[in-house]
Amino acid sequence: MIQVTTFACGGIAIGTFLSHAIADAPAAATFISSWAALTRKCGEEAPCPNFDASFVFPQSVAYPREATFLGMLKPFVKKGIWQSRRIVFDASAIASLKAKTASSSVPYPTRVEVVSALLSKCIMAASKAKSDIQKSTLITHAVNLRQRARPQIPNYSMGNFLCLAAALVTAETRLDNLVFHLRKAIGKLDIDLITPLQGDGGWVKYCEKMKEICKASPDTNDEIDFIGFSSWCNMGFYEIDFGWGKPTWVSYAPKTKSDSEMVNLILLMDTKMGNGIEAWVYLDEQHMVKLEQNQELLAFGILEPSPLNLMS
Repeated sequence: MIQVTTFACGGIAIGTFLSHAIADAPAAATFISSWAALTRKCGEEAPCPNFDASFVFPQSVAYPREATFLGMLKPFVKKGIWQSRRIVFDASAIASLKAKTASSSVPYPTRVEVVSALLSKCIMAASKAKSDIQKSTLITHAVNLRQRARPQIPNYSMGNFLCLAAALVTAETRLDNLVFHLRKAIGKLDIDLITPLQGDGGWVKYCEKMKEICKASPDTNDEIDFIGFSSWCNMGFYEIDFGWGKPTWVSYAPKTKSDSEMVNLILLMDTKMGNGIEAWVYLDEQHMVKLEQNQELLAFGILEPSPLNLMS
């Protein structure tokens, strides 16, 4: 689905809705970029999307529902009043976070790692402040398998080439240790894991991997919290040009209702200048109130800044 909105000032907003059953974020970015190149009559810059994913990771009707993403998240789904907030971390804040979290284990943390660690720590603090109970938290990151596979899978391959990296931590975990746990979890998704996923029996291996994550999930979400991350950074959204220049602002349109079932979710995107991170945070109303008051978060992040202020 595509919606184009024009404004009296001459500006244009293009909105797209893609089913996750067809494309993940890297595939969506490549599709939109190719579409834009065709509008500029630059077809040579537009790779044609292909649908060969089933040849790399053959489908199986025997794959158990409980080992899917939705099956794994089921214990953590909550019903309530959900809210979304944009929190922007500029280049200066990220540099400070990197200096604060650098350690002998991870001497050079990435911007995604440090922002993920800070948000996780602050959300865990919000949960403890709300319930007065110290809970463990399962943190997951959706990891793109394309560049980790051998041979590599191009971004114009439609479908979902994702696997979840998971770390079980507590609110008492130091910020630098959170970075270490995230790095370790993502690092486990290496070629030794991915190669067996390919081929006719690959779904069995993937199912085993998902069940490993599920083992950390209790039958009830009263015993453990969940924070899910998805990074759209470095996917080139700000390089997309339909012929009238690159976008001023690229955002994720939240799909929330005042009373709906959701999980704690954070989407990370580039800022216009490419050296910051814009985090879209989805929490229930009570946790969001606590998060917005967290002084450690406010020392690094800016709540709901105007996109026009992020252009320089």
